[in-house]
Amino acid sequence: MPDTPAVLATPRSRVRVPLRFHDGYEVDAEVVTFHGLADGQEHVAVVLGEPGPVPLVRLHSECLTGDVFGSARCDCGPQLREAVERIAERGGVLLYLRQEGRGIGLYNKLDAYALQDEGLDTYEANAALGLPEDARDYTAAAQMLRALGIGELDLLSNNPDKAAQLRDLGVDVRDRVPTGVFTTAHNVRYLRAKVLQTQHTLPLAALTGLSAG
Repeated sequence: MPDTPAVLATPRSRVRVPLRFHDGYEVDAEVVTFHGLADGQEHVAVVLGEPGPVPLVRLHSECLTGDVFGSARCDCGPQLREAVERIAERGGVLLYLRQEGRGIGLYNKLDAYALQDEGLDTYEANAALGLPEDARDYTAAAQMLRALGIGELDLLSNNPDKAAQLRDLGVDVRDRVPTGVFTTAHNVRYLRAKVLQTQHTLPLAALTGLSAG
């Protein structure tokens, strides 16, 4: 289980960035960088709207294929787009974490895709490569939240492990707010695996009758 970070991170820089999405949605954000993050990665916090005493927060793991190229093999891009708007409406922070492929990296993720094409699910493919099902550690995320003065939050996530790790790291997660369900013909097996293997809060019955063509 994670321990409360012993080293405090501090804000390094803050810069205003206007965000523009392909569907026409626009919002201004403040992007914050940090000194002293435990894993040495260049994670950023995207502050949206006017955060209140209990802001809405999402921990979003980097996904080059989904976030940038619009891959239909996952739901990462739509989740990112949804999160920005929902957080901006309420006020809060999106932590963009450099944890490609649930922490295994881009090349390994693409190797896992090849194994999924042979019939393995996303977790089985990681295991076949000798990698953990989910290598993500949220110590740096807890440091970032603390540096921003956030001790209590509502977490925008379907993943119970994110809430559990933050709580173990001393962050008060008041509520876990589910994201939308973004299915394509190519990601249904991936979404079902997340429900069955890591208890993501997605409607399994709604995914059962869909095929991954």
